[in-house]
Amino acid sequence: MHVPQTVLITGATDGLGRSLAHRLATGPDDTATRLILHGRDPGRLASTADAIAATGAPRPRTVLADLADLSQVRMMAAEVSASTERLDVLVNNAGIGSGEPDGRTRRTSADGHELRFAVNHLAGFLLTLELLPLLTTSAPARVVNVASIGQAPVDPDDPMLERGYNGTRAYGQSKLAQIATGFELAARLPADRITVNSLHPATYMPTKMVLAEIGHSVDTLADGTDATHRLVTDPRLAGVTGRFYDRTRETRAHPQAYDPVARHRLWDLSVALTGATAPPPHAG
Repeated sequence: MHVPQTVLITGATDGLGRSLAHRLATGPDDTATRLILHGRDPGRLASTADAIAATGAPRPRTVLADLADLSQVRMMAAEVSASTERLDVLVNNAGIGSGEPDGRTRRTSADGHELRFAVNHLAGFLLTLELLPLLTTSAPARVVNVASIGQAPVDPDDPMLERGYNGTRAYGQSKLAQIATGFELAARLPADRITVNSLHPATYMPTKMVLAEIGHSVDTLADGTDATHRLVTDPRLAGVTGRFYDRTRETRAHPQAYDPVARHRLWDLSVALTGATAPPPHAG
């Protein structure tokens, strides 16, 4: 008997997250997906779930949290863990861009961390580790990080960019941190149990943050949805872990993501900033 997969998508009320949710919800009956959708606006979250239910698919569960507040990330993880017996895929999609509509000047999260680093990296990092027990009991499971080809190295002496702040750099380092710690997590988990991969889904899709800052798109939303959907569902990727993809093509991330010293330093920083319980290195 086929057991439907349960997939949690963060940032599911707009853009890529919403498109992916619809794609998964309206798949063939034999690949039906139970969805858990995250958002920070209750009205938009409800309307997204309602729109999916209107297609004839089951109405997704919803969880509300502002990812700029790590206490809300923990509460969200606890709510998900208490409300479902399994989680097959976690898609860390929520994020903010390099400028508008979230501002071009340096801002901080509820915890005092640089905002883009907090939302794009630390929130997903903490959420993943908090949900690791549920993912483990649901194995084989997958973690998919929606990152970017636009990456910048993290300065270990100024990770919060208190000097010479630039939104593009802040966005780029947050995405590199997401990828690098994904590589490290993949190395700490058995690939036949949980895989962790990251991708650049597409370039300048017509999402809210792209149109607000850039004013035009390059790739389509369908392009990014196709690439992300592949990492969520493709059976050929079973056991494939610790990779970075440009759309559907495996490629190399920024060199810092492969530097063991820099990667471990970034991992330790992320654990310290979030207070997460981290799995030990995988022994075999």
